[in-house]
Amino acid sequence: MKGNGLVIAVFLLAALGGVLYWSSRHPHEESPRASAELPPKILALDESSISGLGIKAKGNDELTLVRNDAGKWTMTAPQRLPVDQTAMSSVISTLSSLTSERLVDDKATDLGQYGLAQPNLQVAVIEKDGKTRKLLIGDETPTGSSAFAALEGDPRIFTIPDFLKTSIDKTPNDLRDKRLLRFDLDKVSRAELLTPKNDIELSRNKDAWQILKPHPMRADGFQIQDFLRKLGDAKMERSALSAGANSAEAKATAGPFASGSPIATVRITDETGSQELQVRKNKNDFYAKSSVNEGIFKIPAEVGQSLSKDLDDFRNKKLFDFGLSDPNRIDLRDGDKTISLTRAGNDWILDGKKMDNSGMESFIGQVRDSTGRLVSGVRDQITVKLNDADAERLDQRHQPVRTGC
Repeated sequence: MKGNGLVIAVFLLAALGGVLYWSSRHPHEESPRASAELPPKILALDESSISGLGIKAKGNDELTLVRNDAGKWTMTAPQRLPVDQTAMSSVISTLSSLTSERLVDDKATDLGQYGLAQPNLQVAVIEKDGKTRKLLIGDETPTGSSAFAALEGDPRIFTIPDFLKTSIDKTPNDLRDKRLLRFDLDKVSRAELLTPKNDIELSRNKDAWQILKPHPMRADGFQIQDFLRKLGDAKMERSALSAGANSAEAKATAGPFASGSPIATVRITDETGSQELQVRKNKNDFYAKSSVNEGIFKIPAEVGQSLSKDLDDFRNKKLFDFGLSDPNRIDLRDGDKTISLTRAGNDWILDGKKMDNSGMESFIGQVRDSTGRLVSGVRDQITVKLNDADAERLDQRHQPVRTGC
Protein backbone atom coordinates (compact mmCIF):
# COMPACT_ATOMS: atom_id res chain seq x y z
CA MET A 1 0.00 0.00 0.00
CA LYS A 2 2.75 2.36 0.95
CA GLY A 3 4.53 1.59 -2.30
CA ASN A 4 1.43 2.33 -4.35
CA GLY A 5 0.98 5.65 -2.56
CA LEU A 6 4.55 6.62 -3.33
CA VAL A 7 4.07 5.83 -7.02
CA ILE A 8 0.92 7.95 -7.19
CA ALA A 9 2.68 10.88 -5.49
CA VAL A 10 5.58 10.70 -7.97
CA PHE A 11 3.12 10.60 -10.87
CA LEU A 12 1.20 13.65 -9.62
CA LEU A 13 4.43 15.57 -9.05
CA ALA A 14 5.57 14.85 -12.61
CA ALA A 15 2.22 15.95 -14.00
CA LEU A 16 2.35 19.19 -12.04
CA GLY A 17 5.87 19.86 -13.32
CA GLY A 18 4.64 19.38 -16.88
CA VAL A 19 1.82 21.86 -16.37
CA LEU A 20 4.19 24.46 -14.95
CA TYR A 21 6.63 23.94 -17.84
CA TRP A 22 3.82 24.37 -20.40
CA SER A 23 2.56 27.51 -18.65
CA SER A 24 6.02 29.06 -18.68
CA ARG A 25 6.30 28.43 -22.44
CA HIS A 26 2.77 29.79 -23.12
CA PRO A 27 2.13 33.05 -21.17
CA HIS A 28 -1.47 33.81 -20.31
CA GLU A 29 -3.16 36.27 -22.63
CA GLU A 30 -6.22 38.27 -21.56
CA SER A 31 -9.26 36.98 -23.40
CA PRO A 32 -11.52 39.31 -25.36
CA ARG A 33 -14.35 38.35 -22.99
CA ALA A 34 -12.36 39.44 -19.91
CA SER A 35 -11.46 42.74 -21.57
CA ALA A 36 -15.07 43.36 -22.50
CA GLU A 37 -16.17 42.93 -18.88
CA LEU A 38 -14.17 45.98 -17.72
CA PRO A 39 -16.48 48.87 -16.68
CA PRO A 40 -16.93 51.04 -19.78
CA LYS A 41 -16.09 54.73 -19.88
CA ILE A 42 -19.01 57.14 -19.97
CA LEU A 43 -16.94 60.20 -20.88
CA ALA A 44 -13.35 60.39 -22.12
CA LEU A 45 -12.42 64.02 -22.84
CA ASP A 46 -9.36 66.22 -22.84
CA GLU A 47 -9.72 68.43 -19.74
CA SER A 48 -8.31 71.43 -21.59
CA SER A 49 -11.03 71.10 -24.27
CA ILE A 50 -13.84 71.79 -21.78
CA SER A 51 -14.87 75.44 -21.95
CA GLY A 52 -18.22 75.44 -20.15
CA LEU A 53 -20.34 73.53 -17.69
CA GLY A 54 -24.00 73.52 -16.74
CA ILE A 55 -25.23 71.73 -13.61
CA LYS A 56 -29.00 71.43 -13.14
CA ALA A 57 -30.38 69.61 -10.10
CA LYS A 58 -34.11 68.88 -10.11
CA GLY A 59 -35.99 71.78 -8.52
CA ASN A 60 -33.02 74.19 -8.61
CA ASP A 61 -31.83 76.87 -11.00
CA GLU A 62 -29.09 75.85 -13.39
CA LEU A 63 -25.53 76.57 -12.30
CA THR A 64 -23.47 77.70 -15.29
CA LEU A 65 -19.72 78.19 -15.45
CA VAL A 66 -17.40 79.31 -18.23
CA ARG A 67 -13.64 79.17 -18.67
CA ASN A 68 -11.74 82.06 -20.25
CA ASP A 69 -8.71 81.86 -22.53
CA ALA A 70 -6.40 82.05 -19.49
CA GLY A 71 -7.99 78.90 -18.09
CA LYS A 72 -9.84 80.62 -15.21
CA TRP A 73 -13.40 79.61 -14.38
CA THR A 74 -16.19 82.08 -13.57
CA MET A 75 -19.75 81.45 -12.40
CA THR A 76 -22.28 83.23 -14.63
CA ALA A 77 -25.56 81.91 -13.13
CA PRO A 78 -27.47 82.01 -10.85
CA GLN A 79 -25.09 84.88 -9.96
CA ARG A 80 -21.87 86.11 -11.50
CA LEU A 81 -19.30 85.11 -8.89
CA PRO A 82 -15.61 84.20 -8.75
CA VAL A 83 -14.93 80.48 -8.61
CA ASP A 84 -12.72 78.35 -6.40
CA GLN A 85 -10.33 77.15 -9.12
CA THR A 86 -9.15 74.12 -7.12
CA ALA A 87 -12.69 72.88 -6.48
CA MET A 88 -13.59 73.44 -10.14
CA SER A 89 -10.52 71.55 -11.31
CA SER A 90 -11.65 68.54 -9.28
CA VAL A 91 -15.09 68.55 -10.94
CA ILE A 92 -13.59 68.78 -14.44
CA SER A 93 -11.11 66.00 -13.68
CA THR A 94 -13.97 63.71 -12.63
CA LEU A 95 -16.13 64.49 -15.65
CA SER A 96 -13.41 64.27 -18.27
CA SER A 97 -12.64 60.68 -17.34
CA LEU A 98 -15.94 59.37 -16.00
CA THR A 99 -15.96 55.60 -15.65
CA SER A 100 -19.10 53.60 -14.92
CA GLU A 101 -19.47 51.01 -12.25
CA ARG A 102 -21.17 48.62 -14.66
CA LEU A 103 -23.26 48.56 -17.85
CA VAL A 104 -26.93 47.82 -17.00
CA ASP A 105 -28.56 47.93 -20.42
CA ASP A 106 -26.93 48.51 -23.78
CA LYS A 107 -30.18 49.31 -25.64
CA ALA A 108 -32.62 50.83 -23.18
CA THR A 109 -36.05 51.80 -24.49
CA ASP A 110 -37.66 52.96 -21.25
CA LEU A 111 -35.63 55.64 -19.43
CA GLY A 112 -38.39 56.16 -16.86
CA GLN A 113 -37.67 52.94 -14.99
CA TYR A 114 -34.19 54.29 -14.18
CA GLY A 115 -35.35 57.79 -13.25
CA LEU A 116 -33.69 59.18 -16.38
CA ALA A 117 -36.78 60.46 -18.20
CA GLN A 118 -36.79 63.34 -15.66
CA PRO A 119 -33.31 63.00 -14.16
CA ASN A 120 -32.38 64.20 -10.70
CA LEU A 121 -29.24 65.78 -12.10
CA GLN A 122 -28.21 66.96 -15.58
CA VAL A 123 -24.65 68.03 -16.36
CA ALA A 124 -23.94 69.71 -19.70
CA VAL A 125 -20.28 69.56 -20.71
CA ILE A 126 -19.45 72.13 -23.40
CA GLU A 127 -16.27 71.77 -25.47
CA LYS A 128 -14.35 74.48 -27.30
CA ASP A 129 -15.61 73.24 -30.67
CA GLY A 130 -19.18 73.89 -29.55
CA LYS A 131 -20.08 70.25 -29.02
CA THR A 132 -22.19 69.58 -25.91
CA ARG A 133 -22.45 66.29 -24.08
CA LYS A 134 -25.20 65.97 -21.49
CA LEU A 135 -24.84 63.55 -18.59
CA LEU A 136 -28.08 62.36 -16.99
CA ILE A 137 -28.14 60.95 -13.46
CA GLY A 138 -31.34 59.30 -12.26
CA ASP A 139 -32.56 57.15 -9.39
CA GLU A 140 -30.47 55.30 -6.88
CA THR A 141 -29.93 51.61 -7.51
CA PRO A 142 -31.76 49.14 -5.21
CA THR A 143 -28.60 48.74 -3.13
CA GLY A 144 -28.51 52.49 -2.51
CA SER A 145 -24.77 52.82 -3.11
CA SER A 146 -24.96 53.83 -6.79
CA ALA A 147 -27.11 55.76 -9.23
CA PHE A 148 -28.25 55.12 -12.79
CA ALA A 149 -26.60 57.32 -15.43
CA ALA A 150 -26.67 57.82 -19.20
CA LEU A 151 -25.51 60.20 -21.90
CA GLU A 152 -28.27 62.00 -23.77
CA GLY A 153 -28.64 60.34 -27.17
CA ASP A 154 -26.83 57.17 -26.07
CA PRO A 155 -29.10 54.10 -25.48
CA ARG A 156 -26.76 52.60 -22.88
CA ILE A 157 -27.60 52.75 -19.15
CA PHE A 158 -24.81 52.66 -16.58
CA THR A 159 -24.42 52.87 -12.85
CA ILE A 160 -21.95 55.18 -11.15
CA PRO A 161 -20.91 55.03 -7.48
CA ASP A 162 -22.30 57.64 -5.11
CA PHE A 163 -18.91 59.24 -4.52
CA LEU A 164 -18.65 60.12 -8.22
CA LYS A 165 -22.14 61.58 -8.21
CA THR A 166 -21.28 63.66 -5.14
CA SER A 167 -18.13 64.99 -6.79
CA ILE A 168 -20.23 66.28 -9.72
CA ASP A 169 -23.43 67.41 -7.98
CA LYS A 170 -22.29 70.89 -6.88
CA THR A 171 -24.18 73.98 -5.76
CA PRO A 172 -23.12 77.60 -6.29
CA ASN A 173 -21.93 77.73 -2.70
CA ASP A 174 -19.77 74.64 -3.26
CA LEU A 175 -17.90 76.21 -6.18
CA ARG A 176 -17.77 79.92 -5.38
CA ASP A 177 -14.50 81.40 -4.14
CA LYS A 178 -15.14 81.77 -0.40
CA ARG A 179 -11.99 83.74 0.39
CA LEU A 180 -12.70 87.00 2.16
CA LEU A 181 -9.86 88.73 0.30
CA ARG A 182 -8.13 87.73 -2.91
CA PHE A 183 -4.56 88.95 -3.20
CA ASP A 184 -1.18 87.63 -4.27
CA LEU A 185 0.86 87.22 -1.09
CA ASP A 186 4.15 87.72 -2.92
CA LYS A 187 2.90 90.96 -4.53
CA VAL A 188 1.52 92.69 -1.41
CA SER A 189 3.22 96.07 -1.00
CA ARG A 190 1.19 97.60 1.83
CA ALA A 191 -1.07 96.43 4.65
CA GLU A 192 -3.14 98.53 7.06
CA LEU A 193 -4.82 97.34 10.25
CA LEU A 194 -7.21 99.69 12.01
CA THR A 195 -8.65 98.60 15.35
CA PRO A 196 -10.35 100.56 18.15
CA LYS A 197 -6.93 100.84 19.82
CA ASN A 198 -4.43 100.87 16.94
CA ASP A 199 -3.78 102.32 13.50
CA ILE A 200 -0.95 100.26 12.04
CA GLU A 201 0.47 100.63 8.54
CA LEU A 202 3.03 98.22 7.11
CA SER A 203 5.02 98.67 3.91
CA ARG A 204 7.24 96.34 1.90
CA ASN A 205 10.18 97.37 -0.25
CA LYS A 206 11.20 94.26 -2.19
CA ASP A 207 11.44 91.62 0.56
CA ALA A 208 11.95 93.98 3.52
CA TRP A 209 8.97 95.02 5.66
CA GLN A 210 8.82 98.23 7.70
CA ILE A 211 6.29 99.73 10.09
CA LEU A 212 5.19 103.19 8.89
CA LYS A 213 2.42 103.93 11.41
CA PRO A 214 2.05 104.89 14.17
CA HIS A 215 5.70 105.83 13.48
CA PRO A 216 8.60 104.26 11.54
CA MET A 217 9.99 101.15 13.21
CA ARG A 218 11.78 97.98 12.23
CA ALA A 219 9.32 95.20 11.43
CA ASP A 220 9.35 91.45 11.93
CA GLY A 221 8.88 90.23 8.37
CA PHE A 222 8.11 86.66 9.42
CA GLN A 223 5.21 87.76 11.66
CA ILE A 224 3.79 90.02 8.95
CA GLN A 225 3.97 87.28 6.30
CA ASP A 226 2.27 84.85 8.68
CA PHE A 227 -0.49 87.40 9.37
CA LEU A 228 -1.06 87.99 5.65
CA ARG A 229 -0.99 84.28 4.86
CA LYS A 230 -3.73 83.54 7.39
CA LEU A 231 -5.73 86.51 6.13
CA GLY A 232 -5.44 85.27 2.54
CA ASP A 233 -6.66 81.81 3.60
CA ALA A 234 -9.62 83.15 5.62
CA LYS A 235 -12.99 82.09 4.22
CA MET A 236 -16.64 82.87 4.85
CA GLU A 237 -18.90 80.42 6.67
CA ARG A 238 -22.19 81.57 5.18
CA SER A 239 -22.86 83.56 2.03
CA ALA A 240 -25.75 85.65 0.76
CA LEU A 241 -26.03 84.02 -2.66
CA SER A 242 -29.43 85.57 -3.25
CA ALA A 243 -28.86 89.03 -4.68
CA GLY A 244 -32.05 90.42 -3.13
CA ALA A 245 -31.49 92.65 -0.10
CA ASN A 246 -34.62 91.15 1.48
CA SER A 247 -33.48 87.54 1.17
CA ALA A 248 -33.48 85.47 4.35
CA GLU A 249 -29.73 84.91 4.11
CA ALA A 250 -29.01 88.60 3.66
CA LYS A 251 -31.13 89.50 6.68
CA ALA A 252 -29.44 86.82 8.78
CA THR A 253 -26.06 88.51 8.37
CA ALA A 254 -26.78 92.18 7.66
CA GLY A 255 -28.57 92.82 10.96
CA PRO A 256 -25.90 91.42 13.28
CA PHE A 257 -23.17 93.18 11.30
CA ALA A 258 -24.89 96.58 11.50
CA SER A 259 -25.36 96.34 15.27
CA GLY A 260 -22.06 94.62 15.99
CA SER A 261 -18.96 96.06 17.65
CA PRO A 262 -16.10 96.94 15.27
CA ILE A 263 -13.15 94.58 15.62
CA ALA A 264 -10.89 95.65 12.77
CA THR A 265 -10.66 97.04 9.27
CA VAL A 266 -7.93 95.61 7.07
CA ARG A 267 -6.70 97.12 3.79
CA ILE A 268 -4.36 95.11 1.56
CA THR A 269 -2.63 96.56 -1.50
CA ASP A 270 -0.98 94.50 -4.23
CA GLU A 271 -0.29 95.10 -7.93
CA THR A 272 -4.02 94.85 -8.75
CA GLY A 273 -5.09 97.56 -6.28
CA SER A 274 -6.46 97.75 -2.74
CA GLN A 275 -8.97 95.49 -0.99
CA GLU A 276 -10.76 96.13 2.30
CA LEU A 277 -12.26 93.86 4.93
CA GLN A 278 -14.42 95.09 7.81
CA VAL A 279 -14.99 92.73 10.73
CA ARG A 280 -17.51 93.15 13.56
CA LYS A 281 -18.56 91.02 16.49
CA ASN A 282 -22.12 90.46 17.65
CA LYS A 283 -22.43 88.39 20.82
CA ASN A 284 -20.13 85.43 20.16
CA ASP A 285 -20.25 85.56 16.35
CA PHE A 286 -18.07 87.43 13.86
CA TYR A 287 -19.32 89.00 10.62
CA ALA A 288 -17.39 90.50 7.70
CA LYS A 289 -17.96 92.82 4.77
CA SER A 290 -15.44 92.56 1.94
CA SER A 291 -14.79 94.90 -0.97
CA VAL A 292 -14.24 91.91 -3.29
CA ASN A 293 -17.39 89.94 -2.37
CA GLU A 294 -20.92 91.29 -2.51
CA GLY A 295 -22.81 90.74 0.72
CA ILE A 296 -22.08 90.29 4.41
CA PHE A 297 -20.74 87.00 5.70
CA LYS A 298 -20.44 85.11 8.93
CA ILE A 299 -16.82 84.11 9.47
CA PRO A 300 -15.06 81.62 11.77
CA ALA A 301 -14.28 82.97 15.24
CA GLU A 302 -10.57 82.25 14.83
CA VAL A 303 -10.45 84.60 11.83
CA GLY A 304 -12.01 87.46 13.78
CA GLN A 305 -9.79 86.83 16.78
CA SER A 306 -6.65 86.80 14.61
CA LEU A 307 -7.20 90.49 13.81
CA SER A 308 -6.76 91.54 17.43
CA LYS A 309 -3.16 92.59 16.86
CA ASP A 310 -1.16 95.44 18.35
CA LEU A 311 2.06 97.14 17.32
CA ASP A 312 4.24 94.78 19.32
CA ASP A 313 2.98 91.81 17.27
CA PHE A 314 4.58 93.24 14.12
CA ARG A 315 7.64 94.95 15.60
CA ASN A 316 11.15 93.54 15.29
CA LYS A 317 11.74 92.95 18.99
CA LYS A 318 15.50 92.68 18.76
CA LEU A 319 17.23 95.61 20.50
CA PHE A 320 20.10 95.57 18.03
CA ASP A 321 20.32 94.94 14.32
CA PHE A 322 23.81 93.80 13.32
CA GLY A 323 25.67 90.74 12.09
CA LEU A 324 27.80 88.73 14.47
CA SER A 325 30.98 89.88 12.69
CA ASP A 326 29.94 93.55 12.40
CA PRO A 327 30.94 95.14 15.75
CA ASN A 328 34.41 96.73 15.96
CA ARG A 329 33.93 98.34 19.37
CA ILE A 330 31.75 97.68 22.38
CA ASP A 331 31.34 100.11 25.30
CA LEU A 332 29.84 98.92 28.59
CA ARG A 333 28.77 101.74 30.89
CA ASP A 334 27.61 101.64 34.50
CA GLY A 335 27.27 105.13 35.88
CA ASP A 336 30.66 106.81 35.57
CA LYS A 337 32.47 103.58 34.86
CA THR A 338 33.10 102.57 31.22
CA ILE A 339 34.67 99.44 29.79
CA SER A 340 35.69 99.63 26.12
CA LEU A 341 36.53 96.60 24.00
CA THR A 342 37.96 96.96 20.49
CA ARG A 343 38.48 94.47 17.71
CA ALA A 344 41.94 94.00 16.23
CA GLY A 345 41.71 91.57 13.33
CA ASN A 346 40.11 88.46 14.76
CA ASP A 347 40.91 89.38 18.38
CA TRP A 348 39.20 91.52 20.97
CA ILE A 349 41.34 93.79 23.17
CA LEU A 350 40.64 95.22 26.65
CA ASP A 351 43.24 97.55 28.24
CA GLY A 352 45.88 96.21 25.85
CA LYS A 353 45.15 92.55 26.65
CA LYS A 354 43.70 89.94 24.33
CA MET A 355 40.27 88.64 25.38
CA ASP A 356 38.97 85.11 25.20
CA ASN A 357 37.47 84.90 21.69
CA SER A 358 34.89 82.22 22.49
CA GLY A 359 33.62 84.25 25.43
CA MET A 360 33.38 87.39 23.30
CA GLU A 361 31.52 85.55 20.51
CA SER A 362 29.04 84.22 23.06
CA PHE A 363 28.54 87.69 24.57
CA ILE A 364 28.03 89.36 21.17
CA GLY A 365 25.50 86.68 20.22
CA GLN A 366 23.58 87.25 23.46
CA VAL A 367 23.54 91.02 22.93
CA ARG A 368 22.40 90.61 19.31
CA ASP A 369 19.53 88.28 20.31
CA SER A 370 18.28 90.42 23.19
CA THR A 371 14.64 91.42 22.84
CA GLY A 372 12.27 93.79 24.57
CA ARG A 373 8.53 94.37 24.90
CA LEU A 374 7.27 97.76 23.73
CA VAL A 375 6.20 99.96 26.64
CA SER A 376 5.86 103.30 24.84
CA GLY A 377 7.01 104.85 21.61
CA VAL A 378 7.15 108.26 20.02
CA ARG A 379 8.83 109.42 16.84
CA ASP A 380 12.20 110.15 18.47
CA GLN A 381 12.30 107.62 21.30
CA ILE A 382 11.16 104.06 21.87
CA THR A 383 10.99 102.51 25.34
CA VAL A 384 11.01 98.76 25.77
CA LYS A 385 10.98 96.44 28.75
CA LEU A 386 13.72 93.83 28.75
CA ASN A 387 13.15 90.22 29.60
CA ASP A 388 14.83 89.34 32.87
CA ALA A 389 17.30 87.02 31.12
CA ASP A 390 18.30 89.70 28.60
CA ALA A 391 18.65 92.33 31.29
CA GLU A 392 21.03 90.06 33.16
CA ARG A 393 23.13 89.44 30.03
CA LEU A 394 23.48 93.15 29.41
CA ASP A 395 24.40 93.99 33.01
CA GLN A 396 28.16 94.63 32.89
CA ARG A 397 28.54 93.41 36.47
CA HIS A 398 27.98 89.91 35.14
CA GLN A 399 31.23 89.84 33.20
CA PRO A 400 30.71 88.00 29.90
CA VAL A 401 34.42 87.77 29.03
CA ARG A 402 37.62 86.59 30.59
CA THR A 403 41.02 88.20 30.12
CA GLY A 404 43.71 86.03 28.58
CA CYS A 405 47.44 85.82 29.28
